[in-house]
Amino acid sequence: MPLLTQSGHQSRCARLRSRAGLLISIHAVLASRCYDGARLGPSEAPLATERVDRRLTAILAADVAGYSRLMGMDEEGTLAQLKAHRRALVDPKITEHRGRIVKTTGDGMLVEFASVVDAVRCAVEVQRSMAERNAEVPHDKCIEFRVGIHQGDVIIEGGDIFGDGVNVAARLEGFAEPGGICVSGRVHEDVQGKLDICFEDAGEHQFKNIARPVHVLTLPAAAVANLPAFSRGRDSSSSPLSGWRIWASAALALLFVLAGIATWWLRGETADHRLSSPATTAETVPRLSILVLPFENLSHDPDQEYFADGITQDLTTDLSRIPDSFVIAVNTALTFKSKPVDVKQIGHELGVRYILEGSVQRTGDQVRVNAQLVDAQTGAHLWADRFDGDRSRLGQLQDEVTARLSRTLDVQLTEAESLRAERERPKNPDAVDLAMRGWASLNHGRSRENYTEARDLFEAALRIDRQLPRALDGLAYALIHLVRVQWSVAPDQDLARADEVVATALQIRPNDAIAHMIKGYIFLYQKRFEDAIAAFEVAIANGRNLAEAYAIIGNTNTLRGHADEAFAPIETAIRLSPRDPLLNIWLYYMGHAYTHLGQDLKAIE
Repeated sequence: MPLLTQSGHQSRCARLRSRAGLLISIHAVLASRCYDGARLGPSEAPLATERVDRRLTAILAADVAGYSRLMGMDEEGTLAQLKAHRRALVDPKITEHRGRIVKTTGDGMLVEFASVVDAVRCAVEVQRSMAERNAEVPHDKCIEFRVGIHQGDVIIEGGDIFGDGVNVAARLEGFAEPGGICVSGRVHEDVQGKLDICFEDAGEHQFKNIARPVHVLTLPAAAVANLPAFSRGRDSSSSPLSGWRIWASAALALLFVLAGIATWWLRGETADHRLSSPATTAETVPRLSILVLPFENLSHDPDQEYFADGITQDLTTDLSRIPDSFVIAVNTALTFKSKPVDVKQIGHELGVRYILEGSVQRTGDQVRVNAQLVDAQTGAHLWADRFDGDRSRLGQLQDEVTARLSRTLDVQLTEAESLRAERERPKNPDAVDLAMRGWASLNHGRSRENYTEARDLFEAALRIDRQLPRALDGLAYALIHLVRVQWSVAPDQDLARADEVVATALQIRPNDAIAHMIKGYIFLYQKRFEDAIAAFEVAIANGRNLAEAYAIIGNTNTLRGHADEAFAPIETAIRLSPRDPLLNIWLYYMGHAYTHLGQDLKAIE
């Protein structure tokens, strides 16, 4: 090997130092890449010459929903609350279920469990207890966790874990709703038959930095709150008393069988005859069919007993006004009051696809109403929400809760049926399927793409059934709004088509609230303000919870020179549907009215 000159030697040393520096930099980058402090991916695995410790484990990732907002409101108070929750609840639960806290990252944590069942149990008990601890706390100050759970092979290094298993748990945590739990398909398979939990299937999702799609299942916050408490300690199968329990269970089952035989003997017929009747087969169950179970009074307050019954009755009446809906009468619904129910059995027996259940609870001077929509065929929870109000105005609160639930359920049922149609008849939809998909597109938000897609779906439905009211209403609605916001390429033709379609809808159903509202929009476009208001009022008379009709009355009052009369109907619309896709438009209507009154500061606000 030839000798190097001094300059050549220096040059070579510089290159070596550069390469060494590059290797150190790469190592530092790999060591620092993390998801909220948890190292990522197999790319950070040690060199092949080093020993790699791996194990299959259940990974739980959790964080605080809206943590930045909470810290911005009250930094010290938020930290104190979080520490108190961890000290009194979270950490003890993790220990109780044999978990190990791998690391904490400010508002989040990564926890490892040897058992998937223990991980899910721990998550459910923490979330359920957090809901109880938050009952007396104002909603905007509540600390709510989001939890994701996955089972996967991880790399262990110095007490830390990393790899794709950690990443998947992290993505699932981000997918979960506040107070809810999200698990992978692998976790769901392992807990089936071991825990009495009904997860909602959210399908497969492609997450960032995850090579393969992940099957996702969710447990919403309202569903977690209603789960029964788990038994303490290890599984009963490992208990010395498990044999006694098996015999006791067998004896109890025998008693139930004997009781069933006696009931059949006395009545002369079995429930099976009733359940297997052609009217209640899955193929013939009406699409928008629902039972409103009696709302449960959790406060043992007689005033709230009447309040809960009132919600049940009013909501049953309001839902029956949804076009093409099938709602079980309230007298039948009340027979289930204070009784344990099996939603699948009830759905099969009564021939309904959906069941709404809920509860009323007093928390100080506030009354909290929880409601959740359940698929009666699968038992999956489709939607949940809660409503808070002042106990001193139960009558008014009952109307507000009923109206909001009715409006929201109209949207949710349409969305559920649209998804069902796409799943069950993707290549051969019927007219009703297409109309449901059209309304789902309208409900997804105000955009040119959504309204154009909806128009095309309604036209396709009418090619199959020229007199389908839901398709006629939807087509007229899509056309008039495409014209109003100047998205139409042929506004005169679209307006004439909308007028023709809505006339057909009113011939078929003279009391069609949506058709009357669309007729009002047509008058409004023609600047026939008095006729427009009359049509909107007829719409409200036939559909008292039609929030959009109230809002457009307010805007019409502004346009006809009575801006001072705009606010009351718009405020009514917002109370009826505070999360409506059109909310930003309604707020614009209020701003518009303020400008007509010369109140520019309020308009800007």
